[in-house]
Amino acid sequence: MDMPKLTIGSRSADLPIMQGGMAVRISMGPLAAAVANEGGIGLVAGSGLGAAEFRREVRWARERTDGVLGVNVMVAVRKFKDLVLTAIDEGVDLVVAGAGFSRDVFAWCKEAGVECVPVVGSARVARLAERFGASAVVVEGYEAGGHLGTDRPMMELLPEIVEAVDIPVIAAGGVVTGGDIKRALDAGASGVQMGTRFAATVESSAPDAFKQKYVDAADADVVITTSPVGLPGRAIRNALTDRLAAGDYPPIERCVACLKDCGKTYCIIDKLERAQQGDVENGLVFAGSSVARVHDVPSVKELMQRLVDEWRAAQEAADR
Repeated sequence: MDMPKLTIGSRSADLPIMQGGMAVRISMGPLAAAVANEGGIGLVAGSGLGAAEFRREVRWARERTDGVLGVNVMVAVRKFKDLVLTAIDEGVDLVVAGAGFSRDVFAWCKEAGVECVPVVGSARVARLAERFGASAVVVEGYEAGGHLGTDRPMMELLPEIVEAVDIPVIAAGGVVTGGDIKRALDAGASGVQMGTRFAATVESSAPDAFKQKYVDAADADVVITTSPVGLPGRAIRNALTDRLAAGDYPPIERCVACLKDCGKTYCIIDKLERAQQGDVENGLVFAGSSVARVHDVPSVKELMQRLVDEWRAAQEAADR
């Protein structure tokens, strides 16, 4: 019994699993290439990177995989166009765009023959994306890590969006196991996007302290925090999130004007970079609501095989 393939436009992955594009510098070339080589869709995260660094990471991954490779870039970043065009120039198969809606990205992708996959949080936006030429949409529920565009659970949103569009719908938020994948596919999804589970893998560019924070997390450690992006964010509680909850915002030491629209309460790029560099108390450790179900740090190969085995076991149990 084989998992169904995930086909997005002219690209097809052997497994219906897309790895989330986690910024800053968590989903880089090594993780994306490893996922693509195991039959999934690997994404390099561009938000927070300069075009030159992003090009190096995408090129590194493209040179090491013939699988389906894409990028994830937040519409909210000022360098959105530069990053997307850089990725297209390096031969990616698809572009995932979240944290905002861009009409321009559909034209850029269409001209280059690249699949465009926006992240959506409602049936209305999903229909709009399809009308503009999306090859698929990612429906990201409230359970997701990082910036949240909805307050509704993924499994509540999913059937509405599947009904609203004729393109593939990829379910994101709270997906950690093969059993979770089965539930999403049974509800009409063509595939799933998994971020939190892939952040705690050997090939992830997160430091060991970051990955251990995931492994040690309990449900009570997951909090909703503020972000200068203008959206709430889900993270693991630490000294920084306690400060933010108290309204004690760290001063901005150096503004690089990374966002199109920033509340300037604190510098989110600085805090995400701190976490990626190993300071998991004063940095921002984004994670999904199901992080407490992450108990180890496997290789991508080991994880992908585990997910397939779990999905198969759940499928066989349902067939009995």
